[in-house]
This record gives sequence, C-alpha cells and structure tokens, in this order.
Amino acid sequence: MSTPGEGPPYEQPEGFEFTPENLEQARAHIAKYPPDRQASAVLPLLYIAQEQHGGWLPRAAVDHVAALLEMAPIRVYEVATFYTMFNLRPVGRYLLQACTTTPCWLRGSDAVVQACERKLGVGVGGTTPDGLFTLVEVECLGACVNAPILQVNDDFYEDLDAPATEALLDALRNGKAPLPGSVVGRQGSEPVSGRTTLVGPGVGSVGSQG
Repeated sequence: MSTPGEGPPYEQPEGFEFTPENLEQARAHIAKYPPDRQASAVLPLLYIAQEQHGGWLPRAAVDHVAALLEMAPIRVYEVATFYTMFNLRPVGRYLLQACTTTPCWLRGSDAVVQACERKLGVGVGGTTPDGLFTLVEVECLGACVNAPILQVNDDFYEDLDAPATEALLDALRNGKAPLPGSVVGRQGSEPVSGRTTLVGPGVGSVGSQG
C-alpha cells in the first residue's frame, strides 16, 4: 500500500458508487473474463475507483468493488493493501513517489528527496498543509537507466538533481506541469553525453550496410 503514514485523522465516506461513465468502464473490464473468473478485474476496478475518489480508496469504494465482483471484501482488501499503486488514506493533488533503490541512490536520489523535503516543508510520508503535495518513498519504478526518478501521479520525471527537483515542484505548484521524461532532454535511454555509436553518415538508411 502506498500511504503517507499515520498523518492527521480523516473521515471515511459513508458510501461510494461508480459514476455512470466509470461503471461502464468497470463492466467493460469485467466482460473480459469468463463468469467464474471475473474477480480478475479487481485491479482495474480499484484503480478506476481511486481515480474517481481523488487519488485514494475509502473503505466504501473497496466494498463497492467487492460487491460488483461478488468477492468477499477481505479478498479485495488483500489486493488494495498489497500494491503500492493504491492509497488507503487521502493524498495530495500531486503524489510524489521518490525512488531510492540502488540505481537511483547511486545517481543522487538522496538529493532529490532532500530537495522535496526542503521545498515542501514536510518529511517522507507527509502532506503539505494546502493538500497539494504528498511525498512518499518507493521501491524500484523500473526506469533505472534514467535515474534518479520522481513519479508524479502517473508521470515519470527522470535525470533529476536538487535544482531540477525544486524547479519541478515550483512548476507543479503554479499549475504548469512540465512534459514528463528526462529533465536534461536526452532521448530514450541514450547516454547523458549523447550517442557514441551509429553516428556516421548514412546510418540507418537503406543500403548503408556493405
């Protein structure tokens, strides 16, 4: 479970139902599976519920998904508490997931986390008083070659350092989210210094190989 720690008390809503549009999406996912295997749709349904409820899953939403899939609620809670993509507490508008696993750590993830803490005035697991940012620490996000990385909601920002992280936070606070990807402008996973092979004339063109 991705969670901002203990934090302040919060209220659980009394009920939850999918909007008509989200219910249609949910039924489309359920229809992908045979009648005795429809519990396999639990992941996408939880994700849709979380998106509808502002980035976190209240108990009522978990129960609603369980009823829709005819599953015991505890089975759905087992899924929701296992995967870090699900939040069982309220989170900020921007959920900052800082990877600190070995490749990111070697490339300076400590400086990224410290920049977030310094700029936002909260520690890991905290949410800013205005409810705009929540900072959490996560395991590998799978973008090791462009480390260090900060995932903001569903977007990856790569090749970060402290100044770039602070600039990113300023842009988000001003409602001007930069394009996701490498902040130093490298394409894909090419070396930071630029391409070192396949750079000669005619490379990649038809008939360029002898």
